Amino acid sequence: MNKKILVVETNTTNFANSDHLTGLWLGESAEFVSEMKESAYKVDFVSPKGGYVPVDPRSMKNTYLDEDTLHLYQDQDYQKRALAETLKPEDINSEDYAAIYYTGGHGVMWDFPNNAALQKISLAIYQQGGYICSVCHGIAGLLNTKLENGKYLIAGKKITGFITKEEILSGNRKRVPFLNEKVAEDHGADFQKALPFKSFAVQDGQLITGQNPESPRAVAKKLLANLGK
Repeated sequence: MNKKILVVETNTTNFANSDHLTGLWLGESAEFVSEMKESAYKVDFVSPKGGYVPVDPRSMKNTYLDEDTLHLYQDQDYQKRALAETLKPEDINSEDYAAIYYTGGHGVMWDFPNNAALQKISLAIYQQGGYICSVCHGIAGLLNTKLENGKYLIAGKKITGFITKEEILSGNRKRVPFLNEKVAEDHGADFQKALPFKSFAVQDGQLITGQNPESPRAVAKKLLANLGK
């Protein structure tokens, strides 16, 4: 029996000390899940607090919505499990999952980096031979995760995530609490990057990461290739 894939989403509604709205970048969840639907893998959804997941209003613009994303957004099961009633970390049995996938949206910059419960789940999946995946700002969920030997999970690993240039181009450089690219490099990662806002994903062993909102399908395809589906 195939194990499932665990998708991690944010509960954060706005940038800290600001009325500027954020949340899940819809396509980074929906596009990945659409790829999983073509495979034999079922998907569960978890967030730091469980329950409601806000959607970044910018991600709802027609510019960013493809047909699959719009179709999935209108699906009642997805609306319930991915956006209204996500699981809490304590609901998760790591042994049930072949991979964990951290979605993005700027909200994750506040509730992913230091979440001990999510880090524990990730390491358990990793240690049982599973994959840790992320896209865009979702890399924030990997940055501070440490192995049992005290070393950062990403140290010496080729990874990618939302690059500093993209943060500047998005107009949010001064709103974010840190820069993913800088912290990744400070923690010993071999940070890879392509042109801004072009699909790019990289794999190093059991880590599969994508650079930006254009990359969730690339991450999903790499994961499925490794899982043999």
